[in-house]
Amino acid sequence: MAQHAAQSDLVDELLDGKHRALARVITKIENRSPGYREIVSALHEHTGDAEVIGITGSPGAGKSTLVDKLAAAYREAGLTVGIIAVDPSSPFTGGAVLGDRIRMASNVGDMDVFFRSMSARGQLGGLSTATADAVKALDAFGKDKVIIETVGAGQNEVDIVRTADTVTVLVQPGSGDDVQMLKAGILEIGDVFVVNKADMPSADRTVAELEEMIHMRDDPTAMLDLGHHGFEEPEVAGNGEREDGDDETETERWTPQVVTTVAKDGEGVATLIETLDDHYAYLESTGRLDAKARMRYAEEIRQLLREDTAGLLERELDRRGGVESFAAAVHDRETDPYTVVDDLIGPLRDCLDEQRE
Repeated sequence: MAQHAAQSDLVDELLDGKHRALARVITKIENRSPGYREIVSALHEHTGDAEVIGITGSPGAGKSTLVDKLAAAYREAGLTVGIIAVDPSSPFTGGAVLGDRIRMASNVGDMDVFFRSMSARGQLGGLSTATADAVKALDAFGKDKVIIETVGAGQNEVDIVRTADTVTVLVQPGSGDDVQMLKAGILEIGDVFVVNKADMPSADRTVAELEEMIHMRDDPTAMLDLGHHGFEEPEVAGNGEREDGDDETETERWTPQVVTTVAKDGEGVATLIETLDDHYAYLESTGRLDAKARMRYAEEIRQLLREDTAGLLERELDRRGGVESFAAAVHDRETDPYTVVDDLIGPLRDCLDEQRE
């Protein structure tokens, strides 16, 4: 009872705008401390107002510098900002390897820029369930913009699509490896592409290559048209028309934009912000903002089901002597993997069958 009261007080303090409470909540979320689920559940009804921007790209592309400048520009416009930097996990502690670094030079001491470095915790895409929950905490707190800077993990970075409203991919000029990486799959997730360090002589060529690749991707005769982000385009209205009543036989599609910046000098940041605003307006006007949110919640439910079911089965495995004993029995041909799994899942299946009846 006392723990429940403490959690309720923490939620109230966060909703009242106390940064210390926000920090404590995100710590509980990242550590998966007892009661964190109840806290996130209580915050959920207060979410849905923040614009979530994902920043990704290969290491060395200048993501941290660009995020710093973006945050400073948003603050100048009177907006509050929350930043989550998803860093590689330490193989020893599971914590963020780069978590203690000085990252936000332009915003040090500004209480309206909340920065947190979090561990990727082995997730291939660099994002974890904890990151999505931390975004909810920042949203409920009242941050206008939430920026997620992620590990540059190549095509596996697609997890960010399920968390951000707008995905920004940074590319270094003259980096053939970066362009090849985009061809390998990350091209599909970008709403905005930023050629950073645009003062380098090879920047124009990189811009041209990106624009050509975007054209090929959007040309259904050039490649299979699978819908942006590798998902089917969501229906905007049941009759195939826009919800605002304008007759359209085809729903509008966003063509990814290419922006050039020199982040260290702040050049191009204003143009980038305009482009991000344009994409968010596009999402709102076409109904895709709500469609993406529904997709995000569907995936979150699936992920939580996978995690919780896996946890239940791991405990059942331990209760029956551990997976090693089953592996030994399979090795000795006393049973087989399918029979083992059927035996373990059987009680859960029976319970669900009984509930349906």
